[in-house]
Amino acid sequence: MGNTPDFVMSGALLRAVYFASQKHRDQRRKDPAASPYINHPVEVAYILWFEGGVRDEAVLVGAVLHDTVEDTDTSLEEVARVFGETVCGYVDEVSDDTSLSRKERKAAQLEHAAHISQGARLIKLGDKISNVRDIVRAAPKGWSDARCAEYFNWCKAVVDRMRGTNAHLEAAFDTVYQEHIGDFA
Repeated sequence: MGNTPDFVMSGALLRAVYFASQKHRDQRRKDPAASPYINHPVEVAYILWFEGGVRDEAVLVGAVLHDTVEDTDTSLEEVARVFGETVCGYVDEVSDDTSLSRKERKAAQLEHAAHISQGARLIKLGDKISNVRDIVRAAPKGWSDARCAEYFNWCKAVVDRMRGTNAHLEAAFDTVYQEHIGDFA
């Protein structure tokens, strides 16, 4: 293994995976198999590294932690204390305000997508790729084709506001979108 271009061991990244796995340990995805939630943030970091060529440790750590504040009892202060201000800033930028309705949260993401930092944009791109791929693999229980199509189109609108961030990630999103949007017609 060693320190080759394809493998870099990072204590900060391992700490983030462990931290997120503890925070999300009892959570499940909404797919029919109720897969472990931790698979999602790990996949986002994986997408950034292997498909986006992202090597910024703070961005990768932020990817693993991106849902901890939004979906667990984790505070931004805790993220800052354990992982530093840069990572905390990324997590803050990509976290939805859970006091808002689902419709308001979606509108806020659209509004803010073009104005978040480069690192947060990378995390957001990885998140959208992971989410649409999850829907292709197994749509959440109770989601109609119309709801899946609506979600795909909303993700595309968010991604479109972040164009110019990372051509590889944008192409990965576009591929999944173009290949599967017709599945929900």
